[in-house]
Amino acid sequence: MDEFEIIRRYFKPGKKSASVIVGVGDDGAVLRPDPERDFISVVDTMVESIHFPANMHAEDIGFRAVAVNVSDIAAMGGRPRWMTLALTMKEADPAWIEDFARGIHLAGDRFGVELVGGDTTRGGEIVISVQVMGDVRPGQAMTRSGARPGDGIYVSGTPGDAALGLSIMQSGQVLDDRLKYLVRRFTRPDARVELGQEIADVASAAIDLSDGLFTDLEKLLGASAVSGCIELNRIPMSQELRSTIQGEDAIRFVLGGGDDYELCFTAAVDEIDELAGVPVTRIGNVGEGRGLTCTLDGITYDYHDDGYRHFR
Repeated sequence: MDEFEIIRRYFKPGKKSASVIVGVGDDGAVLRPDPERDFISVVDTMVESIHFPANMHAEDIGFRAVAVNVSDIAAMGGRPRWMTLALTMKEADPAWIEDFARGIHLAGDRFGVELVGGDTTRGGEIVISVQVMGDVRPGQAMTRSGARPGDGIYVSGTPGDAALGLSIMQSGQVLDDRLKYLVRRFTRPDARVELGQEIADVASAAIDLSDGLFTDLEKLLGASAVSGCIELNRIPMSQELRSTIQGEDAIRFVLGGGDDYELCFTAAVDEIDELAGVPVTRIGNVGEGRGLTCTLDGITYDYHDDGYRHFR
């Protein structure tokens, strides 16, 4: 089975939306963006054994490859619309490709993203690059650079679950329902598209949590040229995480774990409990100066994390 048969059999959609003039199977996609909205484009690459375990199920790999990109659109308050896929594989295993393609299409259906083109090649390891294109109301795209002193710092969901889930996957232990929940938080991240569109009306800055709460919040504060302080006891933790790890271990996963794809944002409002059906928690405040500090019960807690670096 050659690459053209792979595309025809597994990745060519049954029908195109009105916004896709030419889709999968030609030299390029021809799209008809909405002239009344601003265009957003994001791209991310996942490499076997770096971004996902080599034994991870192919359907989960496909779903995750789409979701992590859609999350960037969500962090800007946008609407995801189209995607392209560049896939490198060691061999053309029909069973693996079928499962992987199912994950791509499941995520596309979940987030409203249509596959419109891409490329398939052979290489020494699995490498997946997905580009997602979307749009946003004119002038309403959230960025990392608008936080102001006095803003509250908010986070959606429960950070730390996905990183703990990955650790559990890698340990090889038998999974009960509690551990299955944590593993699924890594394998099937739920990009917060609806939430991103709702907070766009109140947020001054936003970022999605890919590298960890501490590291990603530091990026936002640095881009905004402000400082921040978060109270660790205010950070929401799932019951599944609390019943699996405690104390310093829990703090380490919640602050530095990454891969949650929750949204962290700043806003000049007193309190937000829930938006778009997603719990939202105020965990700190934006201040003057630079840097990010943590407190535990109001006492300074010494923590620093540079986050994952591909090159050091």
